[in-house]
Amino acid sequence: MSDQFPPYHERNRGQYPHGQQPYGHDPYAYSPYDPRYRAPYPPPRRSSHRLSALLAVIALAALAGLGVMLFSARHGPLNQSRAWAPWSQQSQSPAQPLDPQGVAAKVDPGLVDINTVLGYQGGEAAGTGMVLTPDGEVLTNNHVVEGATRIQVTDVGNGQTYSASVVGYDRSEDVAVLKLQGASNLATVTTGDSSKVAVGDQVAGIGNAGGTGGTPSVAPGTVTALGQEITASDESSGSSEQLTGLIQVNANIQSGDSGGPLVNSAGQVIGMDTAASTGYQFGPRGSAHGTGRGAGFAIPINQALDIAKQIESGSASQNVHIGATAFLGVSVTDANEGASLAQVVTGGPAEQAGLARGDVITAINGRPIDSATTLTTLLDGQHPGDKITLTWLDPTGAQQSTQVTLAEGPIG
Repeated sequence: MSDQFPPYHERNRGQYPHGQQPYGHDPYAYSPYDPRYRAPYPPPRRSSHRLSALLAVIALAALAGLGVMLFSARHGPLNQSRAWAPWSQQSQSPAQPLDPQGVAAKVDPGLVDINTVLGYQGGEAAGTGMVLTPDGEVLTNNHVVEGATRIQVTDVGNGQTYSASVVGYDRSEDVAVLKLQGASNLATVTTGDSSKVAVGDQVAGIGNAGGTGGTPSVAPGTVTALGQEITASDESSGSSEQLTGLIQVNANIQSGDSGGPLVNSAGQVIGMDTAASTGYQFGPRGSAHGTGRGAGFAIPINQALDIAKQIESGSASQNVHIGATAFLGVSVTDANEGASLAQVVTGGPAEQAGLARGDVITAINGRPIDSATTLTTLLDGQHPGDKITLTWLDPTGAQQSTQVTLAEGPIG
């Protein structure tokens, strides 16, 4: 990452002058060319994260979203970690004091830095991933790659950079699997058993702090709660998902670390760090404010690997999408009668079909649309080239209907 990009702006780096923080110190502020942009002002500190107000909010955005977290502590040289057989786990080691630098040295070679281009947003984003197989299957958060039109991945173990494609994703669980093109003999992470994690365990979050690349940074802490729930909301589409069963820690998980490992004192991955970037915020249940500084969340690794196995097998389901993402070319918000169009992409399928800002989509293939979330869910079941019958209300209240051919769009 170039030094010209100030930290905490991962999703829209280069949109602000050096050193200037976006609105509310929020790393999720939009480009000044985006209709959702908010003018900057100087707050005291940056708050956590791709929007609803529950225990936490992450916004998952079709046109807006990649996630990132940060860490400040740096550590020593990299050593080769144990190779991890695909989809296997190591038995949990007994509790022992955690050495942050020693743990990081074991884990770092199996990590990657993920850098994306947000084609329809004119921005960039960065995050972290974990290598699952020597030939380049990588586990990360869905929101790390969401909205991307191009993905570049740098392997920490060998220093090489690869183009990556998305094998599949589960928006509802914030999990995605990438495939690195031309990769071989990569070091992999070693996983533990997240069912044995207990409150009070010493852990560390490791990742691509600030999207700057280089030696991953490490944030030690302890497990403070299990089985936590957060809300993931899409600032662009207005859709939302519930992430459940999360591990809560007091480690300083920050933007850029999304998709990176939460590890125990033996260097085994027991969770996948989940933070937010543009469009993502965390907040206590029933509040619009942040969770407080120093709190982080991770998806238990058992849960993440179960989804990764399904994706790797090519088994699509109601939640798991395999392959390229279908694109209608709209951003929407909830409306009384459906999903209201807040923005229509020029030249996209929706515009070509005659839809415009202010129209309200009420059905796809005869299935009612009662919210932005429902629209997103139904589109997740489609693929590029699919033909759908779209029904909507124009600003006069008149009902319109036509067939639309979906294009290939940004990931997730």
